[in-house]
Amino acid sequence: MPFQQARRAERMNPSIIREILKVTERPGVISLAGGLPSPETFPVEAMRAAAERVLRDSPREALQYAASEGYGPLREWVAGELTAQGLRVDAAQVLITTGSQQGLDLVGKILIDAGSRVAVESPTYLGALQAFNPYEPEFVSIACDDDGPLPQALDAAKGARFLYALPNFQNPSGRCMSAPRRDALMAKAQAIGLPVVEDNPYGDLWFDAPPPAPLASRWHEGTVYLGSFSKVLAPGLRLGYVVAPKPLYPKLLQAKQAADLHSPSFNQRLVHEVIRNGFLREHVPTIRERYKMQRDAMRVALEKHMPPGCRWNVPVGGMFFWIELPEQVDAMALLPQAVERGMAFVPGAAFYADRPLRNTLRLSFVTVPAPSIGEGIAALAQTLKEHQR
Repeated sequence: MPFQQARRAERMNPSIIREILKVTERPGVISLAGGLPSPETFPVEAMRAAAERVLRDSPREALQYAASEGYGPLREWVAGELTAQGLRVDAAQVLITTGSQQGLDLVGKILIDAGSRVAVESPTYLGALQAFNPYEPEFVSIACDDDGPLPQALDAAKGARFLYALPNFQNPSGRCMSAPRRDALMAKAQAIGLPVVEDNPYGDLWFDAPPPAPLASRWHEGTVYLGSFSKVLAPGLRLGYVVAPKPLYPKLLQAKQAADLHSPSFNQRLVHEVIRNGFLREHVPTIRERYKMQRDAMRVALEKHMPPGCRWNVPVGGMFFWIELPEQVDAMALLPQAVERGMAFVPGAAFYADRPLRNTLRLSFVTVPAPSIGEGIAALAQTLKEHQR
């Protein structure tokens, strides 16, 4: 090949989740692997009606190039929603992105130099590791418990460019930080001068009570906040947003301009048309109700079928269970046997920046009907029992 690849290309790796999804397309496999929202929650009729209105009222604007910052009314909507959650934000700080995954890439592009340190939770979101890794950081894994990152552990990250954190129903662990932990974590971060990148794609998917106020509400100037429309509307629209402190915003905007000029104009106007009159206040509770029922089905199945030595916490929102298997079990080695038995999961090692716990795995409960969840967990348990013999 006559092309010489950049050094950063060597640090790009395929997503193990997307590779596993290819395997699970086999007929008869119950996939508890993907982190996909349930397509049953997509508001198809509301989208169809909104698309007709957009194409009737502003067709040329919707199909034309647009401002890199994003559609003004949609940015205003985001700012209003976040202000109600305790953030001090105006529309001039909101950048609409092509999915919140693009927001991660833009953050990495402007904040990470080769060799600079980036603090991450342990475990953390695989997509963030993929987004940051081409910029050649040195990852610092922050020790965590069931309540999230330990504040005192941030001392190991002094001098890092930022801490990447998912406080609400984290992917992959499902944990949600308590208010006291958020207070202590942000006080420590501010004390040592460690900025925070807060990723919140799952915060609206609570089951019994909403999560505490965002991390960004505790340190506005030191936090970049990322959100998404994927989990509450439809991921195929590829719309998210970044809220940045005003001194940082221009560079994020320039990186966005270089990446794709702007996110799709039609999609932005479509989403705003759907949500502008309070649609989400009626729609999101139906998602919560559905996901809670499926969460309960998985909890019952785990309690019924899984052998001794396995550990999990029951998530109070989001889409995932995080399972710790007996210490000697390698979940990656277990996966092919599970697929042969007709179910699939994501091995947990992929979610660690370093020192992976190989006896861990992630299960998603939102795309599979309750009876199939039980069948899938029974197959996993039987696979594990045979593997341990």
